[in-house]
Amino acid sequence: MTNPVVLISSAMSVPSRFYRAVTTAIEERGWDAVALPRRGFERDDAPASRSNDWSYADEIGTIADAVAKARSEQPERPVVLLGHSLGAQMGAGHQLHHDPTDAFVVVGASLPYFRHYPQGGLPLLAMSTAITAAARVRGFVPKPLFGAPGAATLMREWAHMVRTGRPPFDVPETITTPTLVIDLEGDTYARLPATQRFVDQLVDPHALTRWTYERSAVPEGGTTHHVGWAKTPAPVVDRIVDWWGATGPQ
Repeated sequence: MTNPVVLISSAMSVPSRFYRAVTTAIEERGWDAVALPRRGFERDDAPASRSNDWSYADEIGTIADAVAKARSEQPERPVVLLGHSLGAQMGAGHQLHHDPTDAFVVVGASLPYFRHYPQGGLPLLAMSTAITAAARVRGFVPKPLFGAPGAATLMREWAHMVRTGRPPFDVPETITTPTLVIDLEGDTYARLPATQRFVDQLVDPHALTRWTYERSAVPEGGTTHHVGWAKTPAPVVDRIVDWWGATGPQ
């Protein structure tokens, strides 16, 4: 079995360089890995502004371009798309609207409907309202608001998802390629009800494998925090490799 190429779609406001430990861990297991750029947050990349805007569809298109490039350069190798948080949402959009990758892995995935969060979701709802208002008035989402500096269109789409619980793209069917959903124990961003909403709306049950990264499995100095897991990712990478060995093409 040929080892795959892993393309990583990163979390909101998180640049690709943050995933250096993840790509290294994947490569140590004999695979290849590339962390895709998060528009507006890479070095020398123009941040969001009134004149620099983009959407979920634009970011999903970037994933599609990267998948096509990987397949063109190494057509004999399977492609695995690994989406983290926002990157999982965008990865799902890719799987549904473009030629899907051979497998899909998500970490800290959710459809963050406000009612799935503490205090009746009112703090999250208020934040989504502030983001929408700022995007309308300023033409982008400025600091210190969540996701800043954020593109007006993308952040309005995100805020609409918070209010409605629906993803910011059409869902003509569910994802039928093999999909591994990794829950992070104690994750306060991708809470279990919000992750379950992601699974129920987007993934075919027959394609689904689910695994919880528990605190008891964390290496020294590690964490199951929504973002911090990527600093010491060995247990997560090992689970992905084992799952691929059991699930991927033989």
